[in-house]
Amino acid sequence: MRLVLFQPDIPQNAGTILRLAACLSVGVDIVEPCGFVWSEPRLRRAGMDYLEFAKVARHTSWDAFRRNRQPGRLVLLSTRAAVALPDARFEVSDHLVLGRESAGVPDDVHAAVDLSVRVPMVAGARSLNVAVTAGIVLAEALRQTDGWPPG
Repeated sequence: MRLVLFQPDIPQNAGTILRLAACLSVGVDIVEPCGFVWSEPRLRRAGMDYLEFAKVARHTSWDAFRRNRQPGRLVLLSTRAAVALPDARFEVSDHLVLGRESAGVPDDVHAAVDLSVRVPMVAGARSLNVAVTAGIVLAEALRQTDGWPPG
């Protein structure tokens, strides 16, 4: 299981996701360009001292990521998805793709994924914070695949 951050905009969210991934022993792919300098202090503040434990691979573009990524399905987390989280079935090798906070992902990324999943919300709610979404969906994916770390 891996988390894929597509051109993240907000360092605090990226840091929070990296901390989540480090604590749960999940790899992270960063698809650049980022909307911030990678070493920015806000990234470190949100990730705290967990960043050194995060297994991060950085990719210069979406095409570079697709060429060099590990095997597995691409599962996009999107408010536009038809499949609701309770109906989604995850696999151990899935890559959970999270879009930019400001714009999601472009249509070509939507077209390239194997599955799109949305977190159900009350009517009128537009979206959840990307780090919150990552935590919710990753928890369900790990539960389904028996992927929780021992301890």
